[in-house]
Amino acid sequence: MSIFNETLTSLHEGLANKTFSSVELTQAAFKRIAETDGKVEAFLALNEEEALKQAQAADEKGYADGNVLNGIPMGIKDNIVTDGLTTTAASRILEDFVPIYDATVVKKLKAAGAVNVGKLNMDEFAMGGSTENSYYKKTKNAWDLTKVPGGSSGGSAAAVASGEVIASLGSDTGGSIRQPAAFNGIVGMKPTYGRVSRYGLIAFASSLDQIGPMTRNVTDNALLLEAISGHDAKDSTSMNLEVPKFSANLNGKVAGMKIALPKEYFQEGVSAEIQDAVRKAAAQFEEMGAIVEEVSMPTLAYGIPAYYIIASSEASSNLQRFDGVRYGYRAENVNSLEELYIRSRSEGFGMEVKRRIMLGSFSLSAGFYDAYFKKAGQVRTLIKRDFANIFAGYDLILGPTTTTTAFGIGEKNDDPLAMYMDDLLTVTINLAGVPAISVPGGFSADGMPIGIQLIGNYFEEGKIYQAAYALEQANDYHTKHPNL
Repeated sequence: MSIFNETLTSLHEGLANKTFSSVELTQAAFKRIAETDGKVEAFLALNEEEALKQAQAADEKGYADGNVLNGIPMGIKDNIVTDGLTTTAASRILEDFVPIYDATVVKKLKAAGAVNVGKLNMDEFAMGGSTENSYYKKTKNAWDLTKVPGGSSGGSAAAVASGEVIASLGSDTGGSIRQPAAFNGIVGMKPTYGRVSRYGLIAFASSLDQIGPMTRNVTDNALLLEAISGHDAKDSTSMNLEVPKFSANLNGKVAGMKIALPKEYFQEGVSAEIQDAVRKAAAQFEEMGAIVEEVSMPTLAYGIPAYYIIASSEASSNLQRFDGVRYGYRAENVNSLEELYIRSRSEGFGMEVKRRIMLGSFSLSAGFYDAYFKKAGQVRTLIKRDFANIFAGYDLILGPTTTTTAFGIGEKNDDPLAMYMDDLLTVTINLAGVPAISVPGGFSADGMPIGIQLIGNYFEEGKIYQAAYALEQANDYHTKHPNL
């Protein structure tokens, strides 16, 4: 069985018709992982014994209830805690850490009968845009093994793109679902902040982090978001709203929908091929009856500095819990508590994590708070205002997901500022808290995937899915896959 020819719905039908069992499907997933993961290196930990037990339980329960996730093998990003299965956030400081509880999203997937086949590689503590910052391994792009898969959810994207699993969960703080989705030619949704519980997500920047689904097509993405969304009393930022049936209105109709196209997306630094792909998508929407108009988003240029100050400041606060005392890596042969703190963190954290902790600590320090952190918060308010002004007259915003296609492994390791600038088109969405999706939008001349981004107003993921599905059906990009 090739997962490339399947969807969640087709797999469910196969299970319901007893064409195959969940045990057989899960065994096929592990076989595919054994064949390809030596090249792609998407997984950090496999859950084979427990996964087969979960698959057996799904088969015994049966498939008459119409739950499309029951018995389906999936992967989980390694900053989402899983009871009894190592969760390291790709950091040495959490090496061999085994949680004693499940994140809320994992509980929801278990309740739906989904099978967790393992934990997926990422940039350490979700800090990075290439999955080169993992302590354990460097994940490769399945379309070209010399290129990065993006980050920080690079393992989650590569596992789906390479056909190891049909779906995975990632997390998005400044584009960490959408950018790797674009680099790998798959669909990645960053939901509205508060749509999905963050309980059990190892925090990077708490006001920006959001868990979301990564799949091969829009319908599967909508189905997975339905399963993991909803209010959670354990997360004070979780919104108590009814979860819509996102998959119910995927009919390809966008006639009359008003779509904004910010002129700032077509600037120097955004590759000509990606600009052309966005213009082609705009033309296709117009052919389907949508109204596409140019608008201005003047605060786009300030997204990167505001984001990196806010995110790094929150990271410096969140990561102080890793001190070598309670859990995780502990330095040996120390002579004082202060030396334990310093050496445990110095040896346990990678270079990018240290860089961001130092930047955040500086931004929050006396004498600099007003000039940096407070100012970044004020810019964040202006960015929110920009989105509000656009959504007052438009249903969606259309644009590119990334400035370039996937770059070479090691290409930007010596220039962190160049890596940060790659987030230009994604960070403002997290600062505002609005939802956005990346869908396949074509290929570059060298055969690398291009991502198209659709941004919606708060809790209007349904509109995003409606337009994304229409665009998907107008093309065949989502049916293409890498040849490993």
